Amino acid sequence: MSLLAQIKQKVGAEGVPKLSGHHPLDPLTSQEIAKVVWIVRGDKGQLGYNAVTLHEPKKTELTAWLLNTADTPKPARQAEVIAIAKDGGVWDGIVDIDAGKIIKWEKLDGVQPLITMEDLIETDKFVRHDPKVIEQCGILGIPPSDMHKVYADPWTIGYDERFGNKQRLQQALMYYRPNPDDCQYAFPLDFCPIVNTETKEVIHIDIPDVRRPLNKIPSNYNPKDIEADGGFRKDIKPLHVVQPQGVSFSLEGRELSWQNFKFHIGFNYKEGIVLNNITYNDKGNERPIFWRLSLVEMVVPYGNPDMWHFRKHAFDLGEYGGGYMTNSLALGCDCLGEIHYLDANFVNRAGDPVTIKNAICIHEEDAGILFKHTDFRDNSVIVTRGRKLIVSHIFTAANYEYCVYWIFHQDGTIQLEIKLTGILNTYAMAPGEDTKGWGTQVHPGVNAHNHEHLFCLRIDPQIDGHNNTIFQVDAALGDGEVGSAQNRYGNAFYANKTKYSTVAEGVADYNGDTSRTWDIANTNKLHPVSGKPVSYKLVSREVPKLLIKPGGLVHKRAGFARHAVHVTKYQDDQIFPAGRHVPQSSGDPSLGLPEWIESTATESIDNQDIVLWHTFGLVHFPAPEDFPVMPAEPMSLLLRPRHFFLRNPVLDVPPSSSIVPTAVGSANGDGVVKAADGMSKLAFGEESINGSGCCKA
Repeated sequence: MSLLAQIKQKVGAEGVPKLSGHHPLDPLTSQEIAKVVWIVRGDKGQLGYNAVTLHEPKKTELTAWLLNTADTPKPARQAEVIAIAKDGGVWDGIVDIDAGKIIKWEKLDGVQPLITMEDLIETDKFVRHDPKVIEQCGILGIPPSDMHKVYADPWTIGYDERFGNKQRLQQALMYYRPNPDDCQYAFPLDFCPIVNTETKEVIHIDIPDVRRPLNKIPSNYNPKDIEADGGFRKDIKPLHVVQPQGVSFSLEGRELSWQNFKFHIGFNYKEGIVLNNITYNDKGNERPIFWRLSLVEMVVPYGNPDMWHFRKHAFDLGEYGGGYMTNSLALGCDCLGEIHYLDANFVNRAGDPVTIKNAICIHEEDAGILFKHTDFRDNSVIVTRGRKLIVSHIFTAANYEYCVYWIFHQDGTIQLEIKLTGILNTYAMAPGEDTKGWGTQVHPGVNAHNHEHLFCLRIDPQIDGHNNTIFQVDAALGDGEVGSAQNRYGNAFYANKTKYSTVAEGVADYNGDTSRTWDIANTNKLHPVSGKPVSYKLVSREVPKLLIKPGGLVHKRAGFARHAVHVTKYQDDQIFPAGRHVPQSSGDPSLGLPEWIESTATESIDNQDIVLWHTFGLVHFPAPEDFPVMPAEPMSLLLRPRHFFLRNPVLDVPPSSSIVPTAVGSANGDGVVKAADGMSKLAFGEESINGSGCCKA
């Protein structure tokens, strides 16, 4: 019996069942999703479901409940619903799960919801049966009998003024696969069908003015192909990661505790992992750090202006959903060591709950040296190795894989690392064709276009409280001419801090020349030694500009990517910086951050409840080494405590090796320091509490 049938049976016997004994930020369970669909179906009839996900409580309500769970009403458990009617109409609603009723139901005009995995799979199947597609394949030498070897990577269309946004459209990037195990991206086709997602029809095909032949040479990466090309390396010895006493973290529901950190792990269909209410136990004082951290958007603009490549600028979160595309992770492959997994629950088009097993991986890793010092006077040494906790998920956006790692360090640092791998988006190339610098021939007859990967991180801080201030920090030269009393030797430099006081001021670009960082500070609380506000510092150095001219399509649609940093005053409904519904948005007007900033430009963000939006990423000029499958390319940023702790907060982490003399050695006539007799040695080997087992004095 399906979950929906169980809900119906239970409701018939007992009335609306209460299912929510959860933390208010827990993702919806399968039972809750089934109940929401039952409630909507009973009132609105048969619909197709694009999303059923948690509607997060208002911050004020949730904060009040967290401060006093015994006496404060628990926030209502609610679900957001996005549904598509048979006539193509899009509906946006909110359902109160426990009350069993719809509390908002709104029809959206000129808006299209994201493309689901079901949409992509259906398009890949039906497009090859279209007579116009078969005709174009025939022109390239693919007979009708080989159409089962033709594949499509369906992409959202971005925006094409010829078609507008009244129909729910996709563009199909076409490929050929001569043999079942061949990499299709070595055989790109030179035409692009436009399909209606709802009617499952090809409504148009874009064909280049100059046709490009079908490549005949495979480039594969499957094991049998590697064996045929000389085989795998045989000089790699086994590497085992073991924790014989178990892990050092604990989970209560979805609240995780590790090395003084505590936080809640959420997950949804768009953002993937969402981290909430992050705190750090500072010697018994549980101090708030961040209220909510997540990747909220990304855009991948391609740099070829030719028809139809200008449309290739996927918003992989807003147009497809990082959660929907998440992999089921495998032990020993995606994650190594002692692993704890969390599943993810979503809805399919029919309204049935579906589960991605092992969607989130939680594990610990050695983090190298945490701190070390050797005193040359007496050869005393202390070495302490660090540990890090990693919460990760991996999602596949057609050809690309994005590996997202939230990394917690013992010193209070939070690191976000993203690894890019998978396969380049490719296009057919004629022999001797000039790529004009917009791409690279990575395989005979295969052109990979230049592109960017730009991610938007939403930082909702609570540095010792919700009222915070952002300072831009630039390394600057000291005042005065060389030889002057103020700067006699010309070597004075300092941290020049610029406070962002209004929303309009809180827009900035990255500057590598000044090692620019940003302090997220609580100016109401000063460090007792330094006298500076307690803060966390955003350190991010992989921050390319959006390589689109102002007025260009991507510049208009991806307004969040125009600058490295934007700061806004907190609003409950401001989560997605390119707009709530991204597919087929025209950019007129620019949705999300640009409209929020324009409407609140003069509002104060000084000592307020604020949100910092940070766009970072990389520019990718493809090379043959990236094909047929890319070695993972990492990028990273840090959120580091500054003037937050009284002193080094990890002095209490047990050392891996320590040699401490009982007396200071004396120098001989040559000035060489000899260790004193009676040297005491402390060594932590395989039995050490931090389990390094690798460093003995």
